[in-house]
Amino acid sequence: MADKLMRDRIKQIVDFEAPELDVYARFTEAQLLNKDRPEDGLFIAESPKVILRALDAGYVPVSILTEERHIEGEGREVIARCRDIPVYTAGFDVLTRLTGFPLTRGMLCAMHRKPLPSPAEICRGAKRIAVLENVMNPTNVGAIIRSAAALNVAAASAVAFWQLGRGNRK
Repeated sequence: MADKLMRDRIKQIVDFEAPELDVYARFTEAQLLNKDRPEDGLFIAESPKVILRALDAGYVPVSILTEERHIEGEGREVIARCRDIPVYTAGFDVLTRLTGFPLTRGMLCAMHRKPLPSPAEICRGAKRIAVLENVMNPTNVGAIIRSAAALNVAAASAVAFWQLGRGNRK
């Protein structure tokens, strides 16, 4: 019975223009983030391991996009834990064409973003804090966060001048 319920949620991709695939194929990062309505923001988790960690952290899944071979393979646990959402699937070449890049880990999951914690919540109990002011490049943010972790930084916050109400500084 459980396998039948799982199979009922699996939808073979037949229409690249289907609106339910927009989140994987046509939304920009800005559209996913949804700055005007952050409560509706989404992010894409890639790989079964990352998706499982996000589920363990309490993130709520919206849908899954997976290579067919992962349904009974690495993605089986993810699909089993995400009982109430659609699972879209196709072969590797079809998914590469749809997303515009090869799914090296074979599975993507659209998930709701959690509300951002307040600065007080981020800093509570932290002895060392990194503040990234107007750092927008994801590569730079990643390098800074990894370096901060190596230096035992307990909290990090990225802010832009407009968030602080100070305007642009020259």
